[in-house]
Amino acid sequence: MIDRIAQHLAALREQSGAIKQARGERTYDSEKVRAALGLLRRILFDQTADEQLASDLHVAHGQIAGIVGVAQATRVIERLPDMRHCVQMDVEAAFEGDPAAKSYAEVIESYPSARAVSTYRLARAFYQIGEPVVARIMSEEAHAATGIDIHPGADIGCHFFIDHGTGVVIGETCKIGNRVKLYHGVTLGAFSNRDGRADAGRKRHPTIEDDVTIYPNATILGGGTVVGRGSIIGGNVWLTRSVDPYTRVTIETPNLQVAQGVDDPGPDLFNL
Repeated sequence: MIDRIAQHLAALREQSGAIKQARGERTYDSEKVRAALGLLRRILFDQTADEQLASDLHVAHGQIAGIVGVAQATRVIERLPDMRHCVQMDVEAAFEGDPAAKSYAEVIESYPSARAVSTYRLARAFYQIGEPVVARIMSEEAHAATGIDIHPGADIGCHFFIDHGTGVVIGETCKIGNRVKLYHGVTLGAFSNRDGRADAGRKRHPTIEDDVTIYPNATILGGGTVVGRGSIIGGNVWLTRSVDPYTRVTIETPNLQVAQGVDDPGPDLFNL
């Protein structure tokens, strides 16, 4: 039986298709990518010893070079100071934006936003130098750990905070300004297209300008959709058109029915 299945699978491997094509494309050792990501993240958060910083950078450069080559590794390392500047502002945004935070250390060590957004900034560097697979491996590491899905192609400004974070999705062509705050369940997505890859390379996801706050479970779709500076998007909003700066967008409050003194609500109360 095993021999028969092996012959069947071998025959399938010879047929043209996505899996066979993937075998001929460049592959990466995901464990090496995650190892490099871990060290880079520690460097950005000052979690390596000061006296060993240069040594750690040499190690990180060597790890990255083993994945994408020396020249590409150098391009990534050169971007670390700018990344650290934004990461520091992101930590400040989380601390300032959440009264529950007791310290910056708490934010760095335990907040899903700190892990997801710092990983995004590193993955973005790889995406920009033409290494999208490495970038996606990194972003998916953070996605799996935090429930926050940020495509490394997105362009996100500094002082960015995702409160709670679970279920947030930020698409590839999304552009987000500075000092933006999102809550859990927010989707910055694209319209579904039956033509599929016909939209590749186009601006498919919304633009969120500076100083915008988007509350839980809001969905904002479309490459032409612009949320103007300083706007507030309420929870559960479904938005597919642009709004001017300093606009508040909300949905009507649901009509709640409250019954008192009912021992057993029963199905009739809920019109089931």
